[in-house]
Amino acid sequence: MRIGIPKEIKNHEYRVGVTPDGARELVASGHVVSVQTGAGSAIGYADAQYQSAGASVVADAAAAYAGDLIIKVKELQPSEFALTHPGQILYCYHHFAPDPPLLEAMLARQVSCVAYETVTAPDGSLPLLTPMSRIAGRLAPQFGAWGLQMANGGSGVLLGGVPGVAPAKVVVIGGGAVGSSAARIALGMGADVTLLDRSAEKLAHLEEAFGARLKTVISSGSSLPPLVRDADLVIGAVLLPGKRAPRLITVDDVRRMRPGSVIVDVAIDQGGMGETSRPTSHTDPFYLVHGIVHCCVPNMPSAVARSATLALTNATLPHALALANKGLKDAVADDVGLRNGLQVHAGRVTHAALAQDSGRAFAGVLEK
Repeated sequence: MRIGIPKEIKNHEYRVGVTPDGARELVASGHVVSVQTGAGSAIGYADAQYQSAGASVVADAAAAYAGDLIIKVKELQPSEFALTHPGQILYCYHHFAPDPPLLEAMLARQVSCVAYETVTAPDGSLPLLTPMSRIAGRLAPQFGAWGLQMANGGSGVLLGGVPGVAPAKVVVIGGGAVGSSAARIALGMGADVTLLDRSAEKLAHLEEAFGARLKTVISSGSSLPPLVRDADLVIGAVLLPGKRAPRLITVDDVRRMRPGSVIVDVAIDQGGMGETSRPTSHTDPFYLVHGIVHCCVPNMPSAVARSATLALTNATLPHALALANKGLKDAVADDVGLRNGLQVHAGRVTHAALAQDSGRAFAGVLEK
């Protein structure tokens, strides 16, 4: 199979879909790998390393997108839509639910889209999303601490406090990979941390892991608003696989927060948890609404792109090999977890949650 590795073009996106070691494995399996020049150079993977691995280095995106299987990191940007072709497999994060134009383009262009964020393991977990969720969770308190600084519009509260001065109140909404990782780092920074989730079992597990330092609360319509309104930093970390994130932080909640408090909405990839949330970027991460600092960077792990690339490709390469070695139909037939990642195929939506959110018919059977 012809495999293309394009260079990412999203704002400050430095990750790459395949490392030189990964390219070597794909080539050893009999595939032709074309890597766009400079695709990994920002994180120390020179073109020469890909060439030593047996890949070809191509001059532009069009040549990389000529492949039958495209392996990348982030969702396509509008300028990339026209580079795709019918029957092509696009293997990356897609985040279709909050981006109707992207979904419409992939349906119209008859691309088969396998989404990292909905590929499942036998236990129902999300093995291709979890590594980036953990990194985003670890980064979220750092971004929040940065947002609290006066120069960024923050209230001037130090996350960990100092002797004689109370630490910041941090509220984490969601106890999954993002939320638990965020709680770990915020506690390590000395903050006063409360984590909310709807699962008592999950909260019990987190309490056992972190001890009495972590406060846990069942999330509800009555428990969430007062905690949000009293927080110095709120980290949004709720995920509904394939669906748009629930809007749990209302405009009224934001209005009632103390000016200079911060919301870091890690759920922005799936539309965001806040009614006032909108995507930002690493170039311009913050904006103010009603005096509250918002940070909603959709590709947060790219801030540590080398670590993130290694963590991501460790998880994604086995499925990439399956897609390349078997072809789409046989690969998803042999692996229900990979089948759960197939969101769009042959102009139809093939993921139930996405079909529900987008108001489109669900195509439950893969066709050639």
